[in-house]
This record gives sequence, structure tokens and C-alpha cells, in this order.
Amino acid sequence: MKTFISDSFLLHSSMAEKLYHKYADKMPVFDYHCHLNPKDILADRRFQNLTEIWLEEDHYKWRLMRFCGVEEEYITGKADPYEKFLKWARTVPKIMGNPLYHWIHLELKRYFDIDELLNPKTAPEIWKACNEKLSKEEYSVRSLIVRCNIRVLCTTDDPADDLASHLELAGDKSFPVKILPSFRPEKAVNIESKGFAEYMARLSKASGIRISSFGDVVKALEDRAEYFRGAGCLTSDISLHSPDFTKGTMEDAERGLKKSLAGGEPTEAEINAYKRHLLIALGRIYNRLDFCSQLHMGVLRNNNSRMYPATGPDAGFDAMGDGVSARSLISLLDTLDKTCELPKTIIYGLDENDHAKILSIIGCYQGGGLCGKLQLGSAWWFNDHIEGIRRQLSTLASMGALGSFIGMLTDSRSFLSCTRHEYFRRILCDLIGRWAENGEVPYDEELLGGMVQDICFYNAVRYFGLKL
Repeated sequence: MKTFISDSFLLHSSMAEKLYHKYADKMPVFDYHCHLNPKDILADRRFQNLTEIWLEEDHYKWRLMRFCGVEEEYITGKADPYEKFLKWARTVPKIMGNPLYHWIHLELKRYFDIDELLNPKTAPEIWKACNEKLSKEEYSVRSLIVRCNIRVLCTTDDPADDLASHLELAGDKSFPVKILPSFRPEKAVNIESKGFAEYMARLSKASGIRISSFGDVVKALEDRAEYFRGAGCLTSDISLHSPDFTKGTMEDAERGLKKSLAGGEPTEAEINAYKRHLLIALGRIYNRLDFCSQLHMGVLRNNNSRMYPATGPDAGFDAMGDGVSARSLISLLDTLDKTCELPKTIIYGLDENDHAKILSIIGCYQGGGLCGKLQLGSAWWFNDHIEGIRRQLSTLASMGALGSFIGMLTDSRSFLSCTRHEYFRRILCDLIGRWAENGEVPYDEELLGGMVQDICFYNAVRYFGLKL
């Protein structure tokens, strides 16, 4: 049988193969947004079996198992790890065309040197072979990170975190990878969420600032952002649905905050006002500290109210929301730009139909001596498949400057997910290679190869201002 993950996987022209194998393949990785646990990196965690490393935190896989009728006991429940793996193996043949079918076979090939398709027949032998390798020292978390040629990895961290793992990792000169925190103030922004008052108490304790007003919230977050900056933080991150940044007074924001702190429910107008004014305040803080602001737009979280008590958040029950409001996004960006306080910003649209809209908007606020100051984020979440990545790249090329793009990220909780960078790079090289073969761009290997390397790594290094 023909090898599935071959050297020419996803590469459909001679130029595509040259661009990938000569220019993209060996480039280091700058993973500027992921959800890996820094405590696992500090401890150099070892995994007991394939289920732990493959299924433990991966809500992408959990969603597909539910699609295929797998009972929750074998997904997030307490079933035996081997039984969970077998349920996953039975799911895999049904998901051809889904990016996970590619990702898992890339992971088997790259990490475990297994070149077989996962299915119920091959599952027992694959389980045995992978577990034998996981018992070896070279399969510890740090070893896996180094093996993937990762130079920089940015985790996702709450403002109230003490960053103890990050601080200890920064002092470990034996580990050559920069593990940096990212500032994610989502719990402070989501005034409507249950537990908001309790979180404010935690933020108050971490910052030493008693929080009773909107100004106190801003001061507390600024204090923590400065602490994060001292720990090497380069970027912030938040996910939003579709807040309206066009209206809402500070009085509305204060009133909504006081209601939430007292355990009440703010009105929709008060919620929007609070988010509007807080995102503007945060943008000014980010600009001063030279943070990049990552805005993930259009997500509706934790939609299955029956399952939430059992599984909690980030369990595969999120969905695509109503998209990006042009007027709202312009209001946020323009307010910050008026006073020259607009930070570097990456905007991700969960609905790919918003990509052209986002590009047209961010084109109004570029310049200032930084190439690609505002970025259309990579194909995110429900879009990180072949066609989604191609369309994001093509839209960026047709409406912006592809050569300024800062490339892919994993956005993952799995320590085997770095192969998503290979997946992206192959699709990128195939797209540019096709343009060259069709005469749409110069058939110049060196010219195109340089752009590929910039997108894979160098643009991100320059964008985030790191010296490596």
C-alpha cells in the first residue's frame, strides 16, 4: 500500500516540493499562541500511555468521538485509558476529510515512526508500540518540544497567576526553548459570567488593589500586565463573541460592574459598555508595554448547558457565533488610533466569511514603521483544515500583504500538536508552488523560498521583537 504520509504529502507540484523541503521543513517554530501547561514543561512530565498524551486535553478529538456516538464515559469520563483509545481508533476511519485525520497520522509518523493507518485492526499494536516509546526519556515533555525545533512557545496565562513555573523555566539554562507567558484577562472582561465576583477577589489579592470601581479593575490589570512583562510576556489574548464597542458610557460600565460584584446581573447595555471601556483601557496598557493584542472574535462558549456541570469549560461544546461587526471593530481600533495608542494587533475570525471584512478594516490602521502591525490571524479552530488555510492565505494575499504574515500557531493543549506547523507549511508551499506553476507569481525558487521562510519563522521574530 502507498505510504499515506509521504514526502510529497499535500505537495502537488515540483515547485511546492522544493519550497517545502529546501526552505520550510527545517525552519524553527515560533508558537506564539498555545494552551500547553507550563507546569508540565517545568516538571518535564512523562506520559504513562497514549491516551494521556493524545486524548487527555484534546477537545477536537472529543467532539468527533461524540459525532460518532461514543459515550461520554469514554471521552471525559473515568473509563479505562485503553478502552478510551479503542473508542478513538473506531472513530478515526469515519473522519476522513477532517484535519484530525491528517494530524493524527502526522503525529504517529513524526513522533513514533509509525506509518500505519489507525483503525480498530491496527489499534492494539499501535497502542503497544507507542507506549513502549513513551516510557523512554526522549519522550518527556521537554524532549518533545526540543525535537520539534521550537524556539519560542507562548502559553496562555491568567492575570492572577503567579507565573512561578515560567520564572523557574526562565532560569533553567539547560533548556534551550523560550517558554513565555501570555496575558489573558478573559475572566476580568466577562462581567456577565458566573463567578465574576469571586474572580475579582482573586485578582485583587494578586495585584494588592482593592477592587470596587472600574478604575480599580484597570489598575489591577495594569499591575499584573507589568508583572507579566517582567516575566518576558510579549502578547495578550482574549476570545470574544460579538460585543458592541460603538456605544456605552462609563456610567453604564460602572453600574454593570457594581451589579456583578454584588452578585447581580448587569443589563446587555451595561455588559457592552464595560467591555468597550475595558478593551480600550487594555489596548492602551498593551501599547505602553509593547504587548501584541490578540483578539479571537465570534465564539460562543459552553453551549451545552446539560453537559457543562459534568465536563466544565473547554470540553468541545463551543460554536461559531454571529461574526464580526465592522462598525464595532472599527470603533475599538479607531478610538485607540486617535491617540496613537493602538497596539500591535492580531484579529482572528471564527467565521471565515469575516476574513475579507477584517482585512479591509485593518488596512485602515497599518503603518507606523512596523510591517504588518495589524494582522489577520491564521485560520482558527473550525477553519484550520486544508481549504480553510488555503482560503485564509489567498484572502490575505489578495487583499493585504502575504509576505508580512506571521504564520501559524497550534492553539492546542496537546504536546503532540506541533505537527500542525508542518501541516500549515505544506499547504503554504503547495499554494505558492501552484501560483508559480500557473505563472501567477515569478517562477523564482530563491525569491519564493525567502518569503516562505519569513512566514514560517522570521516575520514572527521581527514582529514580537525577540533577539534569538
